[in-house]
Amino acid sequence: MAKNFKNQQDILCKLGIKKLNPMQEETFKTVTSSAETILLSPTGTGKTLAFLLPLINGLNPNIKNIQALIIVPSRELAIQIEQVIREMGSGYKANAVYGGRSGSKDRFELKHPPAILVGTPGRVYDHIERETIDIKDIKTLVLDEFDKSLEVGFEDEMKFIINSLPSINKKILTSATQKVKIPPFMNLKNPKRINYLSQKTSKLALKTIVTNKEDKLDSLKQLLGHIGNASGIIFCNLKASIEFVSDFLYDQKINHGCFSGDLEQIDRERALIKFRNGTHKILVATDLAARGIDVPEMDFIIHYELPQRLDEFTHRNGRTARMHSNGTAYILKWKNEELPDFIDGNEELKITSNKKAAKSNWQTLYISGGRKDKISKGDIAGLFFKQGNINKNELGIIELKQDCAYVAVSCSNIHHLITKVNNTRLKKKKVRISILK
Repeated sequence: MAKNFKNQQDILCKLGIKKLNPMQEETFKTVTSSAETILLSPTGTGKTLAFLLPLINGLNPNIKNIQALIIVPSRELAIQIEQVIREMGSGYKANAVYGGRSGSKDRFELKHPPAILVGTPGRVYDHIERETIDIKDIKTLVLDEFDKSLEVGFEDEMKFIINSLPSINKKILTSATQKVKIPPFMNLKNPKRINYLSQKTSKLALKTIVTNKEDKLDSLKQLLGHIGNASGIIFCNLKASIEFVSDFLYDQKINHGCFSGDLEQIDRERALIKFRNGTHKILVATDLAARGIDVPEMDFIIHYELPQRLDEFTHRNGRTARMHSNGTAYILKWKNEELPDFIDGNEELKITSNKKAAKSNWQTLYISGGRKDKISKGDIAGLFFKQGNINKNELGIIELKQDCAYVAVSCSNIHHLITKVNNTRLKKKKVRISILK
């Protein structure tokens, strides 16, 4: 037990976390001692770490096959969980599989089976059906955001996956939503429930801006100026609305990224990278960004278009005011528009100033080498400090991927910096470095 506790402390130290919160502590004890756990907790409370710690604690280092399967509803969540497992530095391999990337890339990575496989229902179904993964040693099954994974559209895939796994002795289901019916094919007998949905202690302010024009664009511009140098998401209901808002923001020279299910996977990933590292302070997105994506705590969200349902409203708002922090949800309401019944307790905000939206001081550089080339974040930082001759405060977040890396750097003299570091060697690989468009 002491050894496990020490390993847990090591993991928390690597993640920069001093101690577990009460939900995470309770989850660790419950998952460790129970065959079935249902964890309900708001977005941003640390559910991923809550189930990963006991999962990793229960792995057997002598087994060389997949021991745990984590099913997630979106590609972004699969990538996020894989990244968290890597950062935990437990010594166990993890791989993410999902639609939108080549099957050959999956097969190459799965030649050496991971201890933990993370995947979307369709891609996991495909691997099991094609027998490209060995499932006989999978003993732990996690359904993260299970209300999405168990939706009608995924039912056939999920039923096939559950019925295909011969050795499952532990099931963990997580969600940020209370009212979800779990289908019979999950075969839950006596699950232990952990419910923290009513215990959110953050302070969310709801503010409504009444607009005279139906398109709301002038009010949006005023609001972004009022908000100033803060980061947040503008939520739209439709892809066409995202394009409409984005075109307006480009005309106003307001930097931003776009995120929706209609974008190519690489474009979605890069939009999130730029948002995480501060190159873009604003993300214009559909409800796909309301949960299940890896983005930092943000200061605000804007409902450019009103959500259709209470759960959409809740999940959008859950992107700000997370875990004991403050945040603001702004509601843009045309004067002839009726607010849904579930939106209450909001105050009206009148904006009188005409400040311009703040600009970011960061840009993102692309590096054509990554983890498979034995390149580390320290190698990249060293290159920029020594050869690029920049100061510590001019280097931002570094994101290291399997075959490339992304680095946030100060906007000042960026072209001069690139001439210094482009076409140089990192470890044994000559890398190209350019501005990420």
